[in-house]
Amino acid sequence: MKSLIGVTAVCWGIVLCLTGCGRGTPSPDATTEGLTPITVQLDWVAEPEHGGFYQAVADGLFVEAGLDVTLIQGGPNAFATQKAAAGQVQFAQADSTNTILAINEGLPLTQVAAVFQQNPSVLMLHADNPITRFEELDGQAIMARPEWAFLPYLKNKYDIDFPLIPFNFSVANFIADPSFIQQGFYIAEPFFIEQGGGQKPKFLYAWDAGFDSYVTLIANEDWIAAHPVATRAFLAAYLQGWKNYLQGDPSAAHALMKAENSNNTDAFLAYSRQMIIDERLVIGRGADGGPAKIGQLEPARMATQIQQLEELGILAPAGKLTADDVMTTAFLP
Repeated sequence: MKSLIGVTAVCWGIVLCLTGCGRGTPSPDATTEGLTPITVQLDWVAEPEHGGFYQAVADGLFVEAGLDVTLIQGGPNAFATQKAAAGQVQFAQADSTNTILAINEGLPLTQVAAVFQQNPSVLMLHADNPITRFEELDGQAIMARPEWAFLPYLKNKYDIDFPLIPFNFSVANFIADPSFIQQGFYIAEPFFIEQGGGQKPKFLYAWDAGFDSYVTLIANEDWIAAHPVATRAFLAAYLQGWKNYLQGDPSAAHALMKAENSNNTDAFLAYSRQMIIDERLVIGRGADGGPAKIGQLEPARMATQIQQLEELGILAPAGKLTADDVMTTAFLP
């Protein structure tokens, strides 16, 4: 509890000292005259996980909606949640459980749409690793972000413990060590593992353990309250961007991603996009999944996340937050 809340407090202090958001991707052919400016802080560098944004920019959907949208790349120290809370950006991409914890600390945020219906953060193991069940992780060293709420959930549910290796945003250790286990965004890291000479890893999915979090689009609560029309227009364009990216030609969006992130290759962009499609992450993996599911948030699922965090003692006091306190569907099409 203290470590996670401490991270939130420290990051909040850091963001108050930040003076700018850096370079971003503005809407093409856009002028600020007559358009509502919106800045979005991404959680990571420009990659297909942001496909809805970049496709909406490339297709001119934001401009058509009367918006001048700028996308700011993220990275290991993006401070996306804190920047949105401070009003330096209007929207950001974030993990739903971390956002719940931030809101509990009093940050003026709410979640307005789903990016991924299922969070692609998983545990990666080598294909020939004999471990197939979460219970078998007992005593196994795992490289992961210490703030990942799934880790204490895992220990509590299966009555196991394991040493944690500090996360270094690299797959080099994984490639070198056949017994290595690490957290990964499984729509991206496997590409680099295979490129590095390894086999495609196998995964232990957090949702299979009952921990079914979202990746969400979060917003500054005060800004969306003051700009409801712009918020609705922004979300409608963003969700259409995802439909176009998944169902149409992604080349224009990929060109923007490559311009922003020089490490992108055509092979990686195609791989990651196809993983998003095949794994139905945007449209939902359940029987009710489909294009109509894009962006949708379910209060019942959010309530379950709140309850799980409370049971772990990470979120306190119990009963303080409800789903309505951490999300809204009022601005979705």
